[in-house]
Amino acid sequence: MNRSDLDVIAGSAVQKADLLEHKPFTYFMRALMAGFYLVVAIILSNICAAVLLKNYPEFSKLTGSFLFPIAIVLIVFLGAELFTGNNMTMAVGCYQRKVTVKQLALVWIVSYIGNFIGSFLLSYLFVKSGSSSAILIDYYNQIIEPKLALTPLQMVLRGVLCNFLVCIAVLVGSKMKTESGKLIVMFPVIMAFVVAGFEHSIANMGTYSIAYLLLGKLPMALVFKSMFFVTIGNMIGGAVLLALPLKLMSIDDK
Repeated sequence: MNRSDLDVIAGSAVQKADLLEHKPFTYFMRALMAGFYLVVAIILSNICAAVLLKNYPEFSKLTGSFLFPIAIVLIVFLGAELFTGNNMTMAVGCYQRKVTVKQLALVWIVSYIGNFIGSFLLSYLFVKSGSSSAILIDYYNQIIEPKLALTPLQMVLRGVLCNFLVCIAVLVGSKMKTESGKLIVMFPVIMAFVVAGFEHSIANMGTYSIAYLLLGKLPMALVFKSMFFVTIGNMIGGAVLLALPLKLMSIDDK
């Protein structure tokens, strides 16, 4: 990793901070659209997994994991603002002294809120459409309880590992020169976090929103607990576990 590579990432951080400062509505809409794209991937992944769950449980998990990476493809290719990717980008910008801590915090907060609103809105439209409701009710009854039963430490660590992988996918994808190259790299890296059962705060927004609207209720105290600890883990995974070593390992270009 050369310092010129870090400068490119830091430049992206500056662009994000400037867009938020000068065109806040535009930035917010990009964050909202990232929530939309995550729910598109959740719908595809979860319905396919639900269809296979009863008779082919192992294949169900693999299929759902294989299909979910379409989320990061949509976000990267269509230029949306994802909180978890911003954890790395803004941290690198801060380490390089291109953005301030205040700018970092504002980008994180606004992208997080926008991601949630987008996730909930599309989840609401999907559930109210009545599409695939019966099969998804059974599926969510099986997957939600284990997620909420994790200990705080497990939530944090799974969040750390998840965003470490997500940000690696974004980072490596950004260095690919062709769209096919980006696809080849990003798909297996994102699949790795899904198949391993790591926790992504923004994906969980969509998952919990659909589950809440489908099932009629959720233990909200446990949902907020999960969101809090997973979000903390995601921030550490992107800003510390990946961005900080990138800074420390960088060398001057020859």
